[in-house]
Amino acid sequence: MSERIGWRYAVLVPAVLAALSMIGPFSIDTPFPAFPEMGRDLDVDTGALQLVVTVYLAAFALMSVFHGPISDAVGRRPVMVAGIAVYVLASLGCAVADSLPLLLGFRALQGLSAGGATIVSRTVIRDLFEGAQAQRLMSRVAIIFGIAPAIGPLLGGALLQVGPWPLIFGFQAGLGVLLVLAVVLLLPETHPRERRVPLRVGAVLGGLLAVGRVGAFHRLGWATALIFGAQFLYIGGAAVFVVDVLGQGELDFWKLFVPMIGSMMLGSWLCGRAAGRMSARRLVSLGCTTSFAGGVLGVVVAALGAGDEMPWAVLGVSLVALGNGVTYPTLQLMLLDRFPTRRGAVVSLASFLALVLNAVTAVAVVPLLGSALGFAVAALIGVGAGQLCWAWHCALEDRDCAVAGVGEREPVELL
Repeated sequence: MSERIGWRYAVLVPAVLAALSMIGPFSIDTPFPAFPEMGRDLDVDTGALQLVVTVYLAAFALMSVFHGPISDAVGRRPVMVAGIAVYVLASLGCAVADSLPLLLGFRALQGLSAGGATIVSRTVIRDLFEGAQAQRLMSRVAIIFGIAPAIGPLLGGALLQVGPWPLIFGFQAGLGVLLVLAVVLLLPETHPRERRVPLRVGAVLGGLLAVGRVGAFHRLGWATALIFGAQFLYIGGAAVFVVDVLGQGELDFWKLFVPMIGSMMLGSWLCGRAAGRMSARRLVSLGCTTSFAGGVLGVVVAALGAGDEMPWAVLGVSLVALGNGVTYPTLQLMLLDRFPTRRGAVVSLASFLALVLNAVTAVAVVPLLGSALGFAVAALIGVGAGQLCWAWHCALEDRDCAVAGVGEREPVELL
């Protein structure tokens, strides 16, 4: 598509795609401020309520493997509309749940359905645009997407001031209805029939296996998942970090999320500004280094005893988030360009890696991080491992290009 694009594709389409991608993270942390009230009403403790996050993430991860490949077969819009419609019903179920098992069942249904919007929407920009234009628009989506984790707890806390905790899930249902209308009225179908793959179990699984067998997918996918996972420690563990470590209240989640997500949005804006001016490889390397510096800073601040004091407590994770904002849109495009015939499968598998890591983090790691230093050390391990994956990828690319005598690798065609 031409570099000169109309207002619909420059503004409306990215806004709708960003809203669609928001629904997944938005659903994770909006209930956080309601945990004390939910615990009293459902007669459970905070540890049990952590399952509200874990079950959602596990279900999202399980179904994330299939949303993308199905969209490769039937088109993008049907998968998004069907997923959001089920999400609306699940949200209404959460709102009327009167026991923890029932609430967890509907949260699982939320997780199974939310990926229809969050995952598939990422393929649409690359379906429509190429090169610097794709990077600029992916960055715009990332900027809006980054708002979700910041406004989720703030909105949850505000809703608690006007009504009981089920109002939070009622709001999510209303948001889902609006997104269904936006997809139907504003989004074009970007995956034409002639480019679709057969809707058969063998074809879907075969496409996933074909992508999963390529080493570059794992190097890029794990680099993305691990570096963002360092930031997710603070998102998934916000109830622990804000309340237990920092000693704040239910309306104070903004003290973590505003600087952290604001930094990620700034990084995404910088990524868009760099489109066409800086190579993708240099941009990702810069972002990885920034995140690693943030990990080191977080450990130093915590070791000096200021890790539970504001604003020092959020300096490290904010720098990690800045680097994430720079790298995330570019790494997503690198993965999509690597497998042009299986974009849905690529996004699904990459999301699956990240979601499994985040789910394990929420259930197994966060409960062990009872201090600012614990959070900081875990984050540093994540960004360090992610940077090693990126360095490994660059080294192998340099070797292969030197052997082939070319400057860049060709995309992988998966038929």
